[in-house]
Amino acid sequence: MVVIDPRRTDTCDIADLHLALKPGSDVLLFNGLLTFLHANGDTNPFFVDAHTEGAESALAAARQSAPDTAHVAHGCGLSEEAVATFYRWFSRHEKTVTVYSQGVNQSSSGTDKVNAIINCHLLTGRIGRPGMGPFSLTGQPNAMGGREVGGLANQLAAHMDFDHPEHIDRVGRFWNTSAIARRPGLKAVEMFDAIGAGRIKAVWIIATNPVVSLPDADKVRASLTRCELVVVSDCVRHTDTTALAHILLPAPAWGEKDGTVTNSERRISRQRAFAKPAGEAKPDWWMVCEVARRLGFGTAFDYRGAADIFREHAALSGFENSGARAFDIGALAVLGDAYYDRLAPIQWPVTDQAPAGTARLFADGRFFSPNRKARFVALTSRPPAHAPNDDYPLALNTGRVRDQWHTMTRTGLSPRLASHTPEPFVEVHPRDAAAQNLADGGLARLESRWGAMLARVRVSEHQQPGSVYVPMHWNDQYARLARADALVNPATDPVSGQPELKHTPVQIRPYAAAWHGFVLSRRALTVPAEAEYCVRVRGKDFWRYELAGHAAPADWPSFARALLCTPLASGERAEWVELLDAAQSRYHGVRLLGRAQGAYLESVAFIAPTVSLPPRAWLASLFAKATLTRAERAHLIAGSLPQNQTDIGEMLCACFGVSRAAVREAIRRESLDNAEAVGRLLKAGTNCCSCLPEIRALIASARGTKHAA
Repeated sequence: MVVIDPRRTDTCDIADLHLALKPGSDVLLFNGLLTFLHANGDTNPFFVDAHTEGAESALAAARQSAPDTAHVAHGCGLSEEAVATFYRWFSRHEKTVTVYSQGVNQSSSGTDKVNAIINCHLLTGRIGRPGMGPFSLTGQPNAMGGREVGGLANQLAAHMDFDHPEHIDRVGRFWNTSAIARRPGLKAVEMFDAIGAGRIKAVWIIATNPVVSLPDADKVRASLTRCELVVVSDCVRHTDTTALAHILLPAPAWGEKDGTVTNSERRISRQRAFAKPAGEAKPDWWMVCEVARRLGFGTAFDYRGAADIFREHAALSGFENSGARAFDIGALAVLGDAYYDRLAPIQWPVTDQAPAGTARLFADGRFFSPNRKARFVALTSRPPAHAPNDDYPLALNTGRVRDQWHTMTRTGLSPRLASHTPEPFVEVHPRDAAAQNLADGGLARLESRWGAMLARVRVSEHQQPGSVYVPMHWNDQYARLARADALVNPATDPVSGQPELKHTPVQIRPYAAAWHGFVLSRRALTVPAEAEYCVRVRGKDFWRYELAGHAAPADWPSFARALLCTPLASGERAEWVELLDAAQSRYHGVRLLGRAQGAYLESVAFIAPTVSLPPRAWLASLFAKATLTRAERAHLIAGSLPQNQTDIGEMLCACFGVSRAAVREAIRRESLDNAEAVGRLLKAGTNCCSCLPEIRALIASARGTKHAA
């Protein structure tokens, strides 16, 4: 297995080769592969001649930009040996699958990158047969389903296109209307530009959080602030986008929805609700139909339920199709409600000729073009839209972390998921960290031409010099000044409209904090502006706040009491215990609440001039206790661990609540030398398995060996 990624990720743990290529050089790498395959005769001339067109022009362009392995290695920032190894392996192994995702797609040349991959598979005939082909792993589970129903601005329903007038005519005739869009709409980045310019007066945002997820996110927020009417449908009340809504419509969550989804292998699956929608939440389709009815289009939107919509969707896909269009589920248009409810997962096309679905496309060498041939695309490698410079010398890459999903609207509410990576971070290579005086575990401020953010520093050789990495999840609901996409430039791919989320020039410098601290509280708090760095983390029975600021408040006891003290319930008494060392700029504050049977911990605050603060995990465990012993109270106010306690630190295995410290200790104590042994002892890594790379890294560290790359 070969992993192609500028950054070393956990996937590299099982890779035979990691190509940490220069950001944006993917087309050059695959153009070089195309040149290599042709020069060495590792092609399928029969397939190319019979089933493709444009090979010669694609090869000529590839030879021009990538004439040999040495040229490619230099341009990609790789060793010639590594590039040659990749090329040899690809040429010698017929059953090769090229799996790609957002690292390829989210680029101003993302379409070119995908075409460069496809070119190599076409030249070798490795498509449409078992164990081979290009394969897109989308960023969310129903991305393909959204495209099928026309969820893209540049596409009609059922995979029909604005580029073909006959498609527009066909859709209009199917719906018996002439009032149909005749040109593509605005893609996401363009749309918010138009909102900001006042060309769009009203917008309805359904099930997404663009104030966090789109590039140049501060501009997106400003655009919505100026928009005359913002309607948002969401299953979560508080998001950065719902905060700007004039009208907020409650929608069902995942487990409350009924319909279908389609995954990356074209498999349509029924999604059946297992819970009733909460409160006044209504299905998205119902909301759209109700708005249409009030606008006078009720007869065209008189669906009784999801099954009605699916039948119409299926009928449109098969309308005047006869195999000319890939997406065809026309045979499902006659499903009754009962059969629709029982529908088993099935791969399209689903036609009268293939009523059980189609496991594989292109097996007959026929493609969905006018002459039924696949088209090579001649490509020239081009760099990202914005290059680093003296003011912004580093390339920012954004992505995800293991236990969070998109903008954290739901996963951020889970104490278990928050325990693995509780704070936004920036990953920096040791060389760049030294050059910028960044300390591991310290704070940094990142700036680009478009925005700024604060993050905790992680110094790591997994990151290549000249680049930094930031996860995209955090937002104003969970952190202050931590939206990664506020930094990201708004350049987009001219064909797909995908933003260049993987490459933005930035500068980074230490955040000069005068104080650091944290607060644990049973209540959600409103933290004052003195804490410029403020991250809110959900814990079990408490909220955790990580804090830092440029200037310290004049009076820490007053600051803490104003933050933590609230009116007492009837019969409740409060006890406030605090330590202040003004000379050392250290403060400890504890608020206990109780009745006659004893006091329990309500909140605690610790402040220091550096990041050296008491361990959080043991303090957090005290929130589960109904009362505190005298010894626990003493250690609590001192911020010290009892002698029989160890700091468990952050979680490693979210499934079974196993900490990194527990795994490290088990490896040491039991001399464990493999992840399976750790799993047998602690269960860590035996469920979802996503923590296995970290377990293996801890084993390698304990044995003094280098973790597999």
